Amino acid sequence: VQLQASGGGLVQAGGSLRLSCAASGRTFSPNTMAWFRQAPGKEREFVAAITMSSGRIYWSRPYYPASLTGRLTISRDNAKSAVYLQMNKLRPEDTANYYCAGRSYSGGDYYQEATYESWGQGTQVTVSS
Repeated sequence: VQLQASGGGLVQAGGSLRLSCAASGRTFSPNTMAWFRQAPGKEREFVAAITMSSGRIYWSRPYYPASLTGRLTISRDNAKSAVYLQMNKLRPEDTANYYCAGRSYSGGDYYQEATYESWGQGTQVTVSS
């Protein structure tokens, strides 16, 4: 099963992007899907996860404030086995390669990369000042 991420690009500070990730190939019914990011020169880090059935959301502590203001929003489409990351009021520090991930089971540590079974190829977000 492959996850196909898209929606990245070059945008000026203050702009918006909507990242998308959907499963391709054989039928994949994820229980949880997530977004990770890897900024230049840094390790990949967890951003947020969402359970597909209930829509329960788990944010990484550094990004939780952005979720409260609506600057970052994670959502899902069960019918498409897809997850989205809406990014508003983008800042240069949002520049990173964004990866989506999915797994077929619940529980465990949502922020741990090793718990995810499938990964997208990454979509680059570059924010210019």
